[in-house]
Amino acid sequence: MENFQIREIDHTDADAIQRIRNLISKDETDIDLKKIISQQVSGFNIVGLVDNKVIGYMISNVLHAGFGLDKSAWIISMGVDPDYMGRGIGKELANKILETYKSQNIDYVFSSVAWDSIDLLSFFKTLGFERSEFINLRKKL
Repeated sequence: MENFQIREIDHTDADAIQRIRNLISKDETDIDLKKIISQQVSGFNIVGLVDNKVIGYMISNVLHAGFGLDKSAWIISMGVDPDYMGRGIGKELANKILETYKSQNIDYVFSSVAWDSIDLLSFFKTLGFERSEFINLRKKL
């Protein structure tokens, strides 16, 4: 895509990321993205831009000594503006994240996807993701 750039997220991107999240998510939860972005110091977090407008994002985190793995990374949130979907933006962002973690000698990158999110499951499958040995657990409080 012409004029497409990737750079690391900074706190000024929070409103643009929230706009994208609101466009693509049914979740009505009020999330403090500025706080989330500032706390992601152990991850690699990026935005995709066209003409300096944020059109996509990917937020990830690195875990150390997490349940049997020495070090791993997690893609915890991502999104692409619907006006730019289908143009490879998500794939470009994911490839940048994966290349970065590979260069840091991280062997595994995980993400958690709802079982009925067919588009998202398909997206991760095209990137080479597969089911892991882990089972997501939860407890409602």
